[in-house]
Amino acid sequence: MIVAGIGPGHPDYVLPAALRAIREAKVLVGGSRALSDFAQEGQQTMTIRGDIPAVLAFIRQALLERDVVVMVSGDPGYYSLLDALRRDFDEERLSVIPGISSVQFAFARLALPWHDASLLSFHGRHPSDDELAYAPGRMIGMLTDTKNSSRTIPKLLIALGWPKDTKAAICARLSYENECIVRTTLAGAAEEKEETHCVLVVMG
Repeated sequence: MIVAGIGPGHPDYVLPAALRAIREAKVLVGGSRALSDFAQEGQQTMTIRGDIPAVLAFIRQALLERDVVVMVSGDPGYYSLLDALRRDFDEERLSVIPGISSVQFAFARLALPWHDASLLSFHGRHPSDDELAYAPGRMIGMLTDTKNSSRTIPKLLIALGWPKDTKAAICARLSYENECIVRTTLAGAAEEKEETHCVLVVMG
């Protein structure tokens, strides 16, 4: 099985090795948007939705006859389906092609080095207060979701002691034509148009 990272979304940011694996796949698994962008006639496909056990069962059955390529957004090693695949399949059966994570892409758009940044996810989870604690000069890159968004997370950080004038950047729909990056403060982000499934970067 090949697990191919497809980056932030636009084909320009997919590694040639991943594109080749996707084109040659007999069985292709991915989100609805990824399948719309990359699936070709003649490929058997499975859409990843909320029912992960059903996706894993489909992959298990398909592997009895042919190899499977699983497309995951961003980089497979950063909060992706790879975690579930490793629990269900022997790691020797997994060949992983890396991709550009949305967090990595956001820092690139902001021209910010990210080697000292803390990387956290609110996507279906909630970091602890200790993980979110303020420190002067601290930088955090965060994945958001519909519940924990570009509006709610800044309010939480302010409540945890982050200064209201802390620099923040809301990075939404990265790599697409309607990409939107708003540079503001935590207080400003709490009042901006709400973005979900985006990257929020704060610079203390």
